[in-house]
Amino acid sequence: MPTLETMERFIARVEQGFHAEAIEEFYLEHGAIRENQSPPRVGRANLVAGERKVLARARSVQTTCVRPYFIAGSNAVLRWIFRFEWLDGTVTEMEELAYQRWEGEQIAEEQFFYDPAQRVPRKPGP
Repeated sequence: MPTLETMERFIARVEQGFHAEAIEEFYLEHGAIRENQSPPRVGRANLVAGERKVLARARSVQTTCVRPYFIAGSNAVLRWIFRFEWLDGTVTEMEELAYQRWEGEQIAEEQFFYDPAQRVPRKPGP
């Protein structure tokens, strides 16, 4: 189970824009991430590479953890809001729930739940 201090450090890293670094620091070497019902991506190095690939397409990413988050034993649930400004000038705004299973102070598994329609980039509005 993560301590509150660890959870706050994890959230701070992500909110500061250090998404790939947060994976390096807080996920187990054999950690897995799953998008909705897609097959999981496994292995910290693979997860970091995938995150860097997405971030390379973005001009900026704003991330907010909506409090409160929930911890029960080795499980946690966080609510995230993301705003991606892509290099082509389009924007993607997403809200998701992240269900995590921790082993001690590191994430072993994480599954994201969100409406896939949010992933479609759009032209920014006024």
